Amino acid sequence: MRPAFTLLISLIVGAVAAVPALAQSSYRIQPGDVLSINVLEDSSLSDELLVLPDGRINMPLAGQLAVGGRNVRQVEEALATQLEPNFASRPTVTVSIATIGEPEEPDPILVYAVGEAGSPGRYEVPPGTTLLQFFAEMGGFSRFAATKRVMLRRTDSAGNERVFRFNYDAILEGTGQGATTRLADGDVVVVPQRRLFE
Repeated sequence: MRPAFTLLISLIVGAVAAVPALAQSSYRIQPGDVLSINVLEDSSLSDELLVLPDGRINMPLAGQLAVGGRNVRQVEEALATQLEPNFASRPTVTVSIATIGEPEEPDPILVYAVGEAGSPGRYEVPPGTTLLQFFAEMGGFSRFAATKRVMLRRTDSAGNERVFRFNYDAILEGTGQGATTRLADGDVVVVPQRRLFE
């Protein structure tokens, strides 16, 4: 009974130890990550290297190496290949992720609200912001807003303007279209003033 229990414990410990290695082997290296590199045959080459914004590292004797988008096993192979001319036989290289870099925030887009918006002006919003989300960002509408005739004016790279019309009241009721329209950089949301008997 005791040998079976010991075997079970060693299997569990081995499986737990293998989880980080498995996670690292499938992880794709990104700019900002820090790689821990060890060369068994020459400890002076062992170091922690930052992955630069262009996805490369710079290592003595190996030079520059593109690592962005690769996993640690691929980087180990590439480094061993680049270092091999400097050794009598192919060196043993191990790579692990020392630190995962912070993902870069995408640049915001500029969207403008004019007319009877709750707070007209220029807004910086994340890419992917929808029209309905932007209505909330601009503080809704003034009490004079013609919410059934909201316009989105968009100019393409060739300077051609397109105008899209939306009925905010219908969107709120679930019958209108356009709530999930994704805004683009430079979009202008125009909220006209309500007519006398509108």
